Amino acid sequence: MQFSTTSSRVDCPYCGEAFELIIDPVEPEQAYVEDCFVCCQPIHLQVTVHESGEVEIIARSENDC
Repeated sequence: MQFSTTSSRVDCPYCGEAFELIIDPVEPEQAYVEDCFVCCQPIHLQVTVHESGEVEIIARSENDC
């Protein structure tokens, strides 16, 4: 079995710090919460992997959800 991942940069909606996310492209629609590595605030992430392989990430603060 072969596993493939891709990475994308995301900006924290609280502090603006950029960080790298590791994405599993097998799941085309993903939604989860991950804490910012700098300010520790919860970031609500919505990840879409399009058929072309393009990854779209929407990062929102708790107040924007």
